[in-house]
Amino acid sequence: MLAAKNPHGRFLPASTLKTLTALTLIPKLRADQTVRPSQEACDVEGTKVGMTPKMSYKVSDLFYALMMMSANDAAVTLAEANGGMERTLADMNAEARRINARDTLAGSPNGLDRDLGLSVKTQHTSAYDLVLILREAMRNADFRRYVQTIDHFFPAPATKKERKKGKKVGGYPIHTHNRMLPGQSHAYRGMLGGKNGYTIAAKQTFVAAARRDGHTIYISLMGADRPPSDYAAELLDWGFKARGKVKPVGELVPPGDLTPKKADAGSGGMLADTPLGGGSAGGWGLAAGTAGGALLAAGLVFVAVRRRRG
Repeated sequence: MLAAKNPHGRFLPASTLKTLTALTLIPKLRADQTVRPSQEACDVEGTKVGMTPKMSYKVSDLFYALMMMSANDAAVTLAEANGGMERTLADMNAEARRINARDTLAGSPNGLDRDLGLSVKTQHTSAYDLVLILREAMRNADFRRYVQTIDHFFPAPATKKERKKGKKVGGYPIHTHNRMLPGQSHAYRGMLGGKNGYTIAAKQTFVAAARRDGHTIYISLMGADRPPSDYAAELLDWGFKARGKVKPVGELVPPGDLTPKKADAGSGGMLADTPLGGGSAGGWGLAAGTAGGALLAAGLVFVAVRRRRG
């Protein structure tokens, strides 16, 4: 960890929670599987891709909608495909525990809060945990494809005009909400992907990863007062310049059992629950591929880049 402010402060996640939804459900659902949404899923509050219970959708299309345009209806439909809301939340929280994201409690698959009667007591994460979640998710080639796609054609019922031409399914283009991807309004060189979020209660949230000259940096922001691209660019710029020049303030824990081995006793370990910084409102974190446990972040993404190019 190169720098952090209140990294373990627990805040409302908004749609950055969808990174945990995707991390949890991508391995559980076949990409070519089809699912018919309920009316409840189609009527969910907030940002929607626009779905109807009159047709079935491929799981892969739902993940594109989830990660590109933060579609809340896609999130609920994916939860339904996984056996329902209760089971999906249990799976999400189990996955958070597996990767040692101990500040995280999912109360929804989409990050909505007050619309669902949720508060920071019943749904929360931290700047630190957002990096853990994204780091783990970026190991998955399907996840990387979903978060790096700029435009995608989302299916819809064929219009009358399309039906006359013999088409059974219509659709429309959807566009990414990540303004830091290539060709976007705040494009950042080396951006690997990320997820933004916003609710009135949570304010602006964001988690992202970028890679330059063989080094990867993860940043996360919670409770920001304006759209996060400028803040994120400042953090990333600072991180790439500071790499190797500043003393790390902590380490990112790996997934799995953190029980110290006898040989490691007294070495300090990697403690996810140890505060790395101060501050009482908002939080941000910055991890880089330098020094100690933070090397895990660079190593995992390096494997991901190699797989993608292969």
